Amino acid sequence: MLDHLIRGATVVDGTGAPAYTADVGIRDGRIAVVAASGGVTEDARTSEDATGLVLAPGFVDPHTHYDAQLFWDPYATPSLNHGVTTVAGGNCGFTLAPLHPDRPEDADYTRRMMSKVEGMSLVALEEGAPWNWYTFGEYLDALDGRIAVNAGFMVGHCALRRHVMGPDAVGGQPTEQQMNDMLRLLHDAMDAGAWGLSTTQSSTHSDGDGKPVASRHAAPAELIALSRAVGEHEGTQLEAIVAGCLDQFADEEIDLFVDMTATAGRPLNWNVLTIDAAVPERVPRQLEASERARRAGGRIVALTMPILTPMNMSLGTFCALNLIPGWGDILGLPAAERIEKLRDADVRAEMLRRADSKEAGVFRRLANFERYVIGDTYSEANAGLSGRVVRDIAAERGQDPFHCLVEICAADDLRTVLWPMPSDNDPASWALRQQTWEHEDVLLGGSDAGAHLDRMCGAPYTTRFIGDCLRGRKLVPLEQAVKMLTDDPAQLFGLRERGRIEEGFHADLVLFDPERIAAGPATLVHDLPGDSPRLDSKAIGVVSVRVNGVETIRDDVVTGAVPGTVLRSGRDTRTVATK
Repeated sequence: MLDHLIRGATVVDGTGAPAYTADVGIRDGRIAVVAASGGVTEDARTSEDATGLVLAPGFVDPHTHYDAQLFWDPYATPSLNHGVTTVAGGNCGFTLAPLHPDRPEDADYTRRMMSKVEGMSLVALEEGAPWNWYTFGEYLDALDGRIAVNAGFMVGHCALRRHVMGPDAVGGQPTEQQMNDMLRLLHDAMDAGAWGLSTTQSSTHSDGDGKPVASRHAAPAELIALSRAVGEHEGTQLEAIVAGCLDQFADEEIDLFVDMTATAGRPLNWNVLTIDAAVPERVPRQLEASERARRAGGRIVALTMPILTPMNMSLGTFCALNLIPGWGDILGLPAAERIEKLRDADVRAEMLRRADSKEAGVFRRLANFERYVIGDTYSEANAGLSGRVVRDIAAERGQDPFHCLVEICAADDLRTVLWPMPSDNDPASWALRQQTWEHEDVLLGGSDAGAHLDRMCGAPYTTRFIGDCLRGRKLVPLEQAVKMLTDDPAQLFGLRERGRIEEGFHADLVLFDPERIAAGPATLVHDLPGDSPRLDSKAIGVVSVRVNGVETIRDDVVTGAVPGTVLRSGRDTRTVATK
C-alpha cells in the first residue's frame, strides 16, 4: 500500500525534460511509482488531486548558514516554506564545531564571531542552541532526528584553527604538530559526515573582537594540505571565499583556488557572482578561474542569485555599509560620535571617495544614496518620509543625497531603516544573467539563509525565480528553471537519489500553483529566541512541501513533522569527479 498518492499533477521532474501529467505514489519516504494519470492501481492511505498544480523535486539551496537556527527552528524557515527541502550549511569557514573541551571560552568566542560576521542574534545564539557538543560528529548527532529539512554541513576552517591553536589562531601560524592536529581533526569531521572544508580569506570577515577571522591568517600551504585531506574522503567538497569574490579575482586568488581543487580532486564552489551590465568585465574575469581549474584537473563553480535580494540598511547597526573600505571605523563609533562625524562635510566627502574606489569592489553599488528609499522612521521630524526616495527629499531640502540621508538618520538616532534600490535591475543586466546561467560552472544559489537575519532575506529566491520564469521576464522555461534549483545542485554535491522525481528517489517534493507561485515582501518579525528580529517572507502559491515523503508545509504553514535527515558525506553523498 502507498503512503500517499498525488493524482494528476503536472510533473516537472528536475532533468529539464518537458513537463507531463502523472500520478506519483510515495511509500517509505521514497517515490514508489510515477505513472500516467489513472495508471496507479495500488491503494493509498491518503491521496490528493493535484490537477492544475506543478509537482517538482524539492529545491536544494547550496549556500546557507542554518547551523544554529535549526536548533530553535527545525523547519529552516522561511526556506522550507519556499520549497527548499535540502540545505548546505557550514559555509564560509564558519561552523559551531569542533569546540575544545578544555576551553569553554571557545564557545563564547564562536557565538560572538557568528554574531558579527554572519549577522546572527547573539541572544538567539546563546539561548537557542544547546552547545552540548565538542566534536563535529557530536554536533551532527545533536541535530539528527529533530529537523524538518535535509541538511549537510562543511566543517569550518576557523573552528579547526581555533580548536588546535586557541587564541593564536588569530594572527599565528601552526607548528608542524599543530598542522598535523588540524588535519586529524578535519579527517575526524569527515569520518563523521562533514561534507568537506569551507574557508575564508575575505577582507570583510572579522570576528567579535574586530580582528580578521582565524582562517584569514592561513598561508597557501595550509590550505593545500587541508584540501589534500578532503580528497581522501568519499563524497566531499570544498567551499571558499576570498576578497575577489566580491568583485574581481586577483591572479594569486585564482592560483589558490585552482591549486585547492586540483589537489583535492573535488569541486570548489564560491559565492557570490554579481552580474551587472555596468561592469561587463567582471563575469569573464570571475569565470576565468573555472576555465583554468578545468585545465588543471579541478572544477570551480560560481554561485549566483537569480533575483535581486531585498536588503535593509541602517547607519545604526552593522550592515554591508560597514564593509565599504574606511567606513567601518566611522560606523563603529558610539552613536553620538558617529553622528558628529557623519555631519562633517569633509568626512562625508572622504567616505564617498572611498566608496567609489576600486578597492570597494561590489560595495560601490551601495553608495548611490539618491536611489535609497526611506523605510521605518522613529521621530516627528521624519514623519511622512517612509516610502519616499532620498533623491526627491534631497531636492526639496537643497542637500546632496548623502547629506540628506545622514540628517534623516540623525533625527532618528540612526535607527532609520534604509532600502537601497539595486542599480543592476536593467534589461542589459538581466540579459547578461540569462547568458551567464548557461555556463557549465555557474550554479544558482547564495541565499545566505540563516544569516544576516535582520538585514536581508535571500531564502525566497526559489519561488521568486520560478514566478519570474512563469509570469515575469521568462528568461528560462519552467523545466530548465526547476532543473537549476534541483538536479543541478544535487549533482554538484553528489546527493544520492535526490534532486529528481524518479522511482526509487527520496520523496522530496514541492507542489505549487503555477498561476500564483511567488514570494511576499520581506517583513521584520520578532520570533527568534530573546525576541530578536529577522526578516521573513511569505510563500505564495506553494500548496505542499514534502521531505522524505512526509508533509512539512501545507499552504505556507508548518505541519510540525520533522522528517529531515542530516546528510553525511559518503553515506548520503557520492564523490563528484573533477576530471
